[in-house]
Amino acid sequence: MKLSQFRFDLPTNLIAQHPSKTRDESRLMVVHRDSGKIEHKLFKDILGYFNDKDVMIVNNTKVFPARLYGRKEKTGAKIEVFLLRELNKTNRLWDVIVDPARKIRVGNKLYFGDDESLVAEVIDNTTSRGRTIRFLFDGSEEEFKQVLESLGETPLPKYIKRKPEDDDKERYQTVYAKYEGAVAAPTAGLHFSRELIKRLEIKGVKFAEVTLHTGLGTFRPIEVEDLSKHKMDAEYFHIEENAVKIVNKAKEENRRVCAIGTTSVRAVESSVTAQNHLKAAEGWTNTFIHPPYDFSIPNSLVTNFHLPKTSLIIMVCAFAGYDLIMEAYQQAIKEKYRFFSYGDAMLIL
Repeated sequence: MKLSQFRFDLPTNLIAQHPSKTRDESRLMVVHRDSGKIEHKLFKDILGYFNDKDVMIVNNTKVFPARLYGRKEKTGAKIEVFLLRELNKTNRLWDVIVDPARKIRVGNKLYFGDDESLVAEVIDNTTSRGRTIRFLFDGSEEEFKQVLESLGETPLPKYIKRKPEDDDKERYQTVYAKYEGAVAAPTAGLHFSRELIKRLEIKGVKFAEVTLHTGLGTFRPIEVEDLSKHKMDAEYFHIEENAVKIVNKAKEENRRVCAIGTTSVRAVESSVTAQNHLKAAEGWTNTFIHPPYDFSIPNSLVTNFHLPKTSLIIMVCAFAGYDLIMEAYQQAIKEKYRFFSYGDAMLIL
């Protein structure tokens, strides 16, 4: 398939700027692959589609406050520094994106905070906007993390046209977030409240936790028409034995195995045995899922409504079929569903 097939016109007023008032009361479109039927529900109605011993695979990554604003030495020019990943804890080396990039060269020092208490030095160019920086900080690892926490901002995507608010610290994070390392929330999971999870567990639904630290590459527009030529950025993932046992038991019993979000799909589809079972693994994945693709692990999926021409909508089409998803998206636009990170959800059965 070609990239241009995943283009659609989306009215900008449907891009959610705030989360719904209550996590589990966002809207839910239910798409049935066998019949093509499409239902319109609330997210908490997901309870009605799952039974005892069904499994939900959730990504327990935690978003850190990745967006910093600093000043360049001498000129005082304001620079946005987006932390992508820590490269070396001991030396406080980080892979970052800087904006505006043309002003930032190797050797430049950047100052953060009103009192300029945090300083970083640019030590390498990685891409046109990418840099490696070293933070010059003498305190402990714990103190350093506290400084980043106090100076950093919740990394809301650029299509949310407002400054982060206090609420975003909590709402741009799943209630089951555990391991810090993501620069973008696994947004399908944002719809789960603690109460809804408890009700699902009472019903007998099992939760299998995996970790995939979502990077910016997940949302980067694809620039090649031939999808087979697209390369995804690598993202760290970790699947433990406990999750493997839960998922494989459900598969053997022909239960519903539902991936919560495309990041959960990428994690589990990156670690499959020859018998199409899940296996424990840790490492980096750059798996790009596009049609045609045979999924080994999930047989259902919860996902948000995605940007045109991204790896996310392409994966969803691989899972549910191109024609059905394109029809569902047209219905979503007509019914004024809210799109992207803080938007509504889709359950594909």
